[in-house]
Amino acid sequence: MKATGIVRRIDDLGRIVIPKEIRRTLHIRQTDPLEIFTAQNGEIILKKYSPIGELGDMARQITDALAQTSGLTACVCDRDRIIAASGKYKKDLLGQEITVELRQLISNRTGVTAQNTDKNFVIPVSTLSAKHFVGEVIFPILAEGDTAGAVLLLSPESIICTDGDVKLTSAAALILGRQLES
Repeated sequence: MKATGIVRRIDDLGRIVIPKEIRRTLHIRQTDPLEIFTAQNGEIILKKYSPIGELGDMARQITDALAQTSGLTACVCDRDRIIAASGKYKKDLLGQEITVELRQLISNRTGVTAQNTDKNFVIPVSTLSAKHFVGEVIFPILAEGDTAGAVLLLSPESIICTDGDVKLTSAAALILGRQLES
């Protein structure tokens, strides 16, 4: 654990303000849920809660099915990290922090299909992804009117994403979104 040197007081209602610098560094938005843990030595630990993380097994099954069906690399991410991955670059991507560009795309609720061959801009997924992928299909996971993450299908140079890949990715995002709502 790293000390920040910041001390805050609890108000009459039991609230404490998390400093803006810490919220910015950890990508905590105004409506983000936080989990509260306590340690035996009296520490209170706040952890950013990931609803997609709760669906880890289902996300892994979906990425396995997408990768097998398409022959591409499939990922599911929350708004911070890639939580499930299958396919050739699974080990390179799993657990990686997502890029600012992908985080913005998810926040904008925008789906994207891009190929370098079409002169479209391919959004970098993580610092590693720009080296491996020239095509991608990305659909945000929407649950209860908010974005929870995204489903990604990533293509190496030799394979181009098809209309079928777009439909598969869209369906996977819808399934995960509905699962979060139930």
